[in-house]
Amino acid sequence: MATLSNTSTSGLAAPTVVELHVSPKESAPTSPANSAPPKGRAFWLTFLALMASTFLAALDLAAIGTALPTIAESLNDSEGNYIWVGSAYALSSTAFIPLSGNLADVFGRKSILLISVVFFTIGSALAGAAQNIDMMIAARTIQGIGGGGILTLTEIIVADLVPLAERGLYQGLLALVWAIASFSGPPIGGGLAQNGKAWRWLFYLNLPVGGIAIALVTFFLSVKRPEGSVREKLAKVDWGGNALIITATTLANIGLSWAGIRYPWDSAQVLAPLIIGLILFLVFAAYEAKIAVSPTVPRDLINNRTSISALSTTVVHSIVSICMVFYLPVFFQACFGSSPLRSAVQFLPATLTNTPIGFISVLLLTYFKRYREVNWISWIIVVVGFGLFSMIKEDSSAAMWAGFQVVIAAGVGPLFGVPMFALLAAVPTNRAASALALFSFTRAFSQTFGITISSTILQNELKKKLPAAFVAQFPPGFEIAYAAVPVIRTLPEPLRTEVRASFADSLRVVWQTMIGFAGLGLLLSLLMKEIPMHTTVDESYALQEKVKEGEVNVAEERKVDVEKQ
Repeated sequence: MATLSNTSTSGLAAPTVVELHVSPKESAPTSPANSAPPKGRAFWLTFLALMASTFLAALDLAAIGTALPTIAESLNDSEGNYIWVGSAYALSSTAFIPLSGNLADVFGRKSILLISVVFFTIGSALAGAAQNIDMMIAARTIQGIGGGGILTLTEIIVADLVPLAERGLYQGLLALVWAIASFSGPPIGGGLAQNGKAWRWLFYLNLPVGGIAIALVTFFLSVKRPEGSVREKLAKVDWGGNALIITATTLANIGLSWAGIRYPWDSAQVLAPLIIGLILFLVFAAYEAKIAVSPTVPRDLINNRTSISALSTTVVHSIVSICMVFYLPVFFQACFGSSPLRSAVQFLPATLTNTPIGFISVLLLTYFKRYREVNWISWIIVVVGFGLFSMIKEDSSAAMWAGFQVVIAAGVGPLFGVPMFALLAAVPTNRAASALALFSFTRAFSQTFGITISSTILQNELKKKLPAAFVAQFPPGFEIAYAAVPVIRTLPEPLRTEVRASFADSLRVVWQTMIGFAGLGLLLSLLMKEIPMHTTVDESYALQEKVKEGEVNVAEERKVDVEKQ
């Protein structure tokens, strides 16, 4: 369930207009750019294709979590490998995000987005047909490659078409699509999970949606693409850098997924892949800085404190947000005895608050042309929200757990997108794709940390607080939080109440840990400087409508005017 988004412009025709944004505190680098195209028919058809692709990826992410225990039981997972149903998706989507951005810059946005949708759809078909847990994990890996590409390319294409200063509305519309998928996903997942093998339709439902997305992208996504032969384009891909980052991400994620659950933190099975992965990250950084001709992560993306602040707060936000998404449903199922479907309904106060508040925040940001205050206020709300939720018990009233969810979501929601504005304001417009790929990669990789941190804390607390006889019935490789939940409602009293109280006490430690992380996020956000947001876009990947209608590119007109003068 964890998710779940780099490029250079070498070899592309350089636009003729250069812009420079300067503030008294910090200046953004120069960048070739041009004014945004009008929002005509081609734009809205393109945007429709992006919304369909976003809906496809979001629906799967929202639905899978509530059905995970049922899937594991149906596939006879006797070794506790069900955790990889979520982790395999997270691992592959994260590892291939930089490559998808790099390929999109070299081969064009449309072809890579289309390939991503095809990968996701094929993976969905294989997951629905899975006959054992190993086949399911392989299918989810294929899905993840496609899902990571979809989310990354969607953000990149929006950046190509809409200037940063105007982007709030369009980011909000995509967030609305995400919200619709998020609202419908958990009830669908929970409902199907309660009917034996009906969970397979969680994946089969992606097939018609995927078909629609493929058709929309094929016929309506009309954007420019770089010229040159396939051999020339392949030579521009940073293969060395991408090989390093894929290997490093895979090893680090494997170590994090096993840590504290399947193997102890100090075991060779955890330390070996984790340490090797972290070393390879350092090798990747050195390679990009000293060797790569067209680096996957250009140095000017991380050479100022505003970009660093945006990326570091994204790390922290990913940790706290994925904790909320993963473990609030666990809380409802374990402490209240809720079914998967009912826990999805009980999570609605958060999902119904998250997107509207996030939408309003980006609109306010666009109107006032300032991003720092939205970041600061959001982090303060997150700190308060987790503080309130640490008061929740197994017998708390609905008003408490619903109201406190609203507070947390009101802070978490804006932080999904607002840091991106700070990151993009500090870099040239022709670096937007690289910046967005780095932003998405940071977010996805950090979510793995969030899952690991939360699950390790919960696992250790449950081992201390649950009755020993109850814990002993589960093999060491199982994460008790998931393995024990279906059993709790069948326990006799007073053991059932005792187990529920133990879950509530253990999760309180998780919420308290998130208070500390949220406080760190607030401190890191104070490093941001307010940089004027770009009012132009890079024309290298603009809409093709003008060319089809015989119109002249604005940049070419200006070039002719200059030559006449």
